Order: sequence, then structure tokens, then C-alpha cells
Amino acid sequence: MKKTLSPAYVGFGMLTPVYIMALDRLPKKNTGELVHEVSEFIYDDAAIIACVLRQWGVPTGMIGTSVGDDLLGHELARQLKELGVQGKVRFTDEYRTPLEVNVSDRTGARTFFWQRSPEILGTLDTADLSMIKKAKLLYVDWYDGRHILRAMEEANRQNVPVFLNLEHGHKNGKLLAQYAGRVTICQAVTDAAQIGGRNAMLNVARKLFKSGIKTALITMARQGCLAVQGDLIVRVHAPKVKPVDGSGAGATFSAGYIYGYLNEWSLEECVRFAVAAASLKVTRSGLKMSTVEEIKHLAARLRVEHMIYRRNQFFEIEKLLKLPPDSPLVREARKFADKLLPKKKKKEELFKRKVFKV
Repeated sequence: MKKTLSPAYVGFGMLTPVYIMALDRLPKKNTGELVHEVSEFIYDDAAIIACVLRQWGVPTGMIGTSVGDDLLGHELARQLKELGVQGKVRFTDEYRTPLEVNVSDRTGARTFFWQRSPEILGTLDTADLSMIKKAKLLYVDWYDGRHILRAMEEANRQNVPVFLNLEHGHKNGKLLAQYAGRVTICQAVTDAAQIGGRNAMLNVARKLFKSGIKTALITMARQGCLAVQGDLIVRVHAPKVKPVDGSGAGATFSAGYIYGYLNEWSLEECVRFAVAAASLKVTRSGLKMSTVEEIKHLAARLRVEHMIYRRNQFFEIEKLLKLPPDSPLVREARKFADKLLPKKKKKEELFKRKVFKV
């Protein structure tokens, strides 16, 4: 009998079935629109990532909210078991299984309707945390509020790295200060609607960097991602794709980064893979993932910039290296490039470190 591996990834958060509807555009008030495709999956982000990583062969587990002792709840538990996501799904008679509905249009935008009452989220406070002890990474989401602190503190006690999806929560300085010391990796956006450009990404990166977060990932949908890890700063541009369904793209990015992290890839390789995975995801409806090899193929071809952070500013190394070497900043950039920038690799040499076997 094949031995079951302990989960390398453990997600902590809301459990809910979701219906995803793909259409051309959102209808005007009191009108309708033709739905091209309807798909079902398991949400929220912690559960999406657990299911996506299973499709890529990573052992995962999920510590979630209780679901109703009803058909929807038992079907959710069956799907998790079928996918191989470990962890006990708890049932309750206190409420019915919550449901989420996502509507995606062809611009890549999505509108969602969800049920997440204090009563439902409160069941996280009684969840068994023992699965965290042997994990390689714990994922939590700021949407679940104060309930994530208990899991984060347990991970800290067990020396398990914590990945926090902070979204636009960094706008609350008190909240950022509360989380920063407990987090290893933080994923954020510029604002709730992800509006802004390069300067907005740099401003958020500066804020997270100053807060003491070790690795900050600033995502901006079709503009790609800026990643900061100590002296390493990498900007990976997203490819142009034809969007069909943007639901779950952010969680797919997280899963892509986590896949690389668990396989001990470099920061650049992790972000390349994450951006490629999220970009391919939006080209199809639902959350059936592209294969690892398909994602690697795209990831190896993405445009990348490297930066340094000096004098409270970000400077692109590639541009500095083209300037005359009489400036102290240019000389520092040359030394930095020799020391920290990855040697030029052929596309087939990327992503070569260990790969999870199940």
C-alpha cells in the first residue's frame, strides 16, 4: 500500500463550494446576459491552493471552517478526498453550507457574491491545528480576520513558514504591524480593485519592506508581479493572453509561487512560474490547471527586470549597467549584479531543482 506523505502545504481558512459563470460582459441593471460556461470548485483561496497544488503532485492539507451537514457540505468533503487533500472536514447542524457565486467576463474582471458570517468564521477557532507541525508552509488569508492569528502563532512555534495573502490590507497600518512579525511571505495588491501601475507597486513594496516582511509579492493582474526578498528585487511581466475567466487567478499565482518555494527554486524562478500559472489560468474557465511543463514553457519566456533599493528608491539594475561607471550608484549596481544576479541560463536550465514525488 502506498504511504501517504504528510502535507507539505497546509491551508487554513474558509471552506465553501463555488459556482463560476463565464460570460462576455456583466449585464446592465434589470437585464440579463448569456452564460457561456458554468463550473464548480472549492473556495476560498486556501482551499483553491490546496486543490491546485494537488494537481501538480504536491501533498496538501486543509484546516477549514465547518460546513453544513447537508448535500453541499458532504459533496465538498467528497471532492477534497477525491483530490487527495488531507484533513478532516467538520459538519454542523447550526447552519447550512455557505455558497459563493463568481461571475467572470472577458476583460478578466470578476464579480463575486459570498456568504461568510461571524458564526461560520468562528468555527476556525476550534479547528485542530496538529497538521501544521509537519508542514513546510502554512497559508492564511486576511479575509478571515483575527481567526488566523491562532494558526499563525502555532506555525511560529513549530518554525513553519507562514504565507499571508494580505491583498489591500496593508492600508491598515495597525493590521500590517500585527501581521508583519509573524509572516515569512506576504502577497499583496495595490488596492481592492488592483488599479495603478508601476509606481503603485513600488510604493506597496516599500511599505512591506519597511515593515520587516522577509518576502513581499506585489501582484497587479495583467501587469505581472514585483517581488522583494532582502537585496533581491525582481519584476516579472505578465504575457498578453485572451482572458476567459479571472476567478481564482490570485490563488493560482499563490499556488505557483508556493510550488516553486517548496521545490527550493530561486525567487525569480518562483515568480516566473507563478505569473505564468496565473496567466494560463485566466485563459480557461474553472480551475482545471495547466500542467507543470506547460507552465514552465511559458515561464521561461517571460520578461524580467532586476532592481536594487537605495536612497528610498528602486533602481533598475539593467538600466544602471548601461550608464558610465563614474557614479557610486552605478558602481554599486555592477558589484550587486556580479554578486546576486543569476547567471544567464538557457531556458531549459530553469526550474531544475527538486520536484515533489507522490
